[in-house]
Amino acid sequence: MPSKPTKHLDTFENPKSDRDYEIRFDCPEFTCLCPVTGQPDFATIRIEYVPDQTCVELKSLKLYLWSFRNEGCFHEAVTNQILDDLVAATSPRRMKVIGDFWVRGGITTVVEANFP
Repeated sequence: MPSKPTKHLDTFENPKSDRDYEIRFDCPEFTCLCPVTGQPDFATIRIEYVPDQTCVELKSLKLYLWSFRNEGCFHEAVTNQILDDLVAATSPRRMKVIGDFWVRGGITTVVEANFP
């Protein structure tokens, strides 16, 4: 297999750093494990940000999100971890990460984390 999950996020220079513009990603295949039961939790991760000097590279984002597949994570923790890691990698002007988790036990969970 040529690709494997990683926590490393690559970036590239923002081609229009003198302008505020928003980048949005929808990642509908996010999976992590419930830390209590070990069963899979599925979610759509939505990322919205206004870049400053750098942008996140998409393949590295895909491999980064894949890295959570076998980790036990509470929804609140993983959504905030994704935001923290993306902010550390890109230093955006602003960013929002939304974890929209599928039904479990008759309850859906939506977690929104913002920077700043």
